[in-house]
Amino acid sequence: MNEKFFRLPEEKQQRIMNAGFRVFSQNTYKKSPMSEIADEAGISKSLLFHYFRNKKEFYLFLWEKGAETTMKYLMEYKCYESTDLFEMMERGMRAKFKIMELYPHMASFAVKAFYEKDEGISGEIQRSYRRHFDVKAVNALAGLDPEDFVPGLDLEMVYREMYWASEGYLWEMLQRGELDAAQMEKDFERLLGFWKAIYKNKEKDK
Repeated sequence: MNEKFFRLPEEKQQRIMNAGFRVFSQNTYKKSPMSEIADEAGISKSLLFHYFRNKKEFYLFLWEKGAETTMKYLMEYKCYESTDLFEMMERGMRAKFKIMELYPHMASFAVKAFYEKDEGISGEIQRSYRRHFDVKAVNALAGLDPEDFVPGLDLEMVYREMYWASEGYLWEMLQRGELDAAQMEKDFERLLGFWKAIYKNKEKDK
């Protein structure tokens, strides 16, 4: 990747990335034209290839950028400073809504990339996903108190179930079209209430 990309003004970097997120989120990898991305970003196709050697490099850059941005905002919203898993998940939701304001198509792109079947990139995406997921899982589980939950629960599995349910919900919303942040917030609040009802140790609060 050309370091000149990072020397661009932040606004221009964001415009190029948002164009990539949008085009790649609405097409398969092979059917995503770099010319469309360049046009939407307001630059020439040759200049886009000046910043990124080829489509694969740009695609994987966007994937890693999405992972890094997510972690940055999870930290900014102090998700892992809480020892309450449910509060942690709620802060994570707020962080993701903020990310959606800056990068409206990043979440759609991430889900699309996760299910991408192109052999040239799918392996790298899956390896990267497992690496980033493991980091988030370690951070999330580090400060939890087992006594906050129904006795006998496997907390790692509880976290994974909540994470997978959130990702599955996002995938379902994507199938309906554009993400509706207001509806997602309402639905996630209900989901949090459901998790609390089945996993929280109510005896501890008495």
